[in-house]
Amino acid sequence: MASPAGLRYPPTTIQQPQLVVHHSKHTSGCRVLFGWKVLPLHRHHTPAVSDPSPRLPHFPPPPGRVKKQSMLRLTEIRLPLDHAPEAIAAAAAARLRVAPGQLISCTVVRRAHDAREKFAIMLVYSLEVEVEDEADVLMRLAKVVNVKPTPDIEYRFVAEAPKDFAGRPVVIGAGPCGLFAALLLAQMGFKPIILERGKVVRERTKDTWGLWRKSVLNTESNVQYGEGGAGTFSDGKLYSQIKDPRHLGRKVLTEFVKAGAPPEILIDAHPHIGTFRLVKMVENMRATIESLGGEYRFESRVTDLDIETRSDGTRQIRGVGLASGERIAADHVVLAIGHSSRDTFQLLHDRGVYIEAKPFSLGFRIEHPQSLIDAARFGASAGHPLLGAADYKLVHHASNGRDVYSFCMCPGGTVVAATSEEGRVVTNGMSQYSRAERNANAGIVVGITPEKDYPDGPLAGVAFQRQWESAAFVAGGSTYAAPAQLVGDFLAGRPSTSLGSVIPSYKPGVYPTDLSSCLPDYAIVAIREALAKFGRQIRGFSMRDAVLTGVETRTSSPIRIKRDETFQSLNTTGLYPAGEGAGYAGGILSAGVDGIKVAEAAAQSMLAGRAG
Repeated sequence: MASPAGLRYPPTTIQQPQLVVHHSKHTSGCRVLFGWKVLPLHRHHTPAVSDPSPRLPHFPPPPGRVKKQSMLRLTEIRLPLDHAPEAIAAAAAARLRVAPGQLISCTVVRRAHDAREKFAIMLVYSLEVEVEDEADVLMRLAKVVNVKPTPDIEYRFVAEAPKDFAGRPVVIGAGPCGLFAALLLAQMGFKPIILERGKVVRERTKDTWGLWRKSVLNTESNVQYGEGGAGTFSDGKLYSQIKDPRHLGRKVLTEFVKAGAPPEILIDAHPHIGTFRLVKMVENMRATIESLGGEYRFESRVTDLDIETRSDGTRQIRGVGLASGERIAADHVVLAIGHSSRDTFQLLHDRGVYIEAKPFSLGFRIEHPQSLIDAARFGASAGHPLLGAADYKLVHHASNGRDVYSFCMCPGGTVVAATSEEGRVVTNGMSQYSRAERNANAGIVVGITPEKDYPDGPLAGVAFQRQWESAAFVAGGSTYAAPAQLVGDFLAGRPSTSLGSVIPSYKPGVYPTDLSSCLPDYAIVAIREALAKFGRQIRGFSMRDAVLTGVETRTSSPIRIKRDETFQSLNTTGLYPAGEGAGYAGGILSAGVDGIKVAEAAAQSMLAGRAG
């Protein structure tokens, strides 16, 4: 069946996605399903049309297909942890003030837990409900803030490349931001060239393990550089606090599910994937991009930018130069380089691209037994399958004016070596999907600012990071072992000479010492004060044998590559700074969303240039 634009729908584009069904139960007249729509038991239903083919912009459904019926979104449905399955539909009917028989379907679209009262943990649901006399229900409940029409979360492409379109955009970086920028450009028909300085994800994984197991660092293939970006070796968190009125985060999650992520990420309030699953997903998304005409070039480090200065003084990107000597012409370049591309930061500065220093944070990793965190957060419910490994989020405003907070908490995970430069030690946290390792870890970091702490120019934050990473390398014995200290010794101001009951997970190993030489004095003072406070919030947090490992410096980019409302560099047209390295994202989800926005802007600019 041809679309209104004369394009044909492949058969897969008019089928509902086949997602895994969880905990489906019969209720009176309808079925409750976690994560996807359930057909009524007693009514005929025509399947709705899903997203059109990835290559095509959105069109109305082909003739003979029925649009998805409008539904109601119910939020803040609170039920006990061990509620009966039928309680969900009953709670929906009660919220709508209708008889259970008036419910046609009820779908769980989000599930969270509220553990503020650990002896009365609640599950908190958002539901999509189809009900008889929907208009009447909405009118009656117009003032109820937790009952609204279901929002439209379907992604619609903003552009489509003509078949004879010749220009090809370049995407620098194959982390989450570059990945989604490339995917969107490919789906819109623009056939991007993706330049990645590191290796394909499986080869990169081998190089990364080379540092962890043998203390051998490959400066071009490690935790920071290579396909998948730094997020590949992390907890794989897929949530963010960014404002997202267009529901672009849903597009990111949906593409991840298509690439092999567990469908549960579509409903979990705090979804995560874990390293091993991310590897396969990144490979599958690369295959999709290549099938749509995209071209990957690995081990292709960008060392130059071709920038034309016009007679009026304005600047236009015209291409990039590679370490191999090759030059690639391009008028649209997405700069998705990640937060550790320090040589590229220097290149941008040398070529006159506007950048500025921005705040970031630094500190240590802390490890506790995961069982301690579970018991402190969940009490007698620790180990419940719906709760999983417990996490935490802590903040303290220290008396010296510094803010101390937990960062990138990894339940059931490990602390990993994350340096990308020789003679430096950097830590990060990582978890697998199961979150089944014995320790919990998190960064305990202190916020710093360029105005107060590194005022000497746009790249001063990079020098500040390097100073403390080098200090950690020396404190750890100059072997890529990390300096470590028991919390009890750290609080008492004495060096550690041995470890206790908590076995640190950092590889290639730790060296017990005094961490006070690894951070500025104000950070040490603030962290000591914060740990004592955190110990009153989570019982056992400041236990003597908990381990601090240093240093955590790559919390975010130390620079911002400023852009205007068109997502282009303030002073270089055609250059699209994006993601974490540019200072516009923090984490996998927000980086993916930013990649989508930048791809849309670049696509619209390319079409406008063609029309002009």
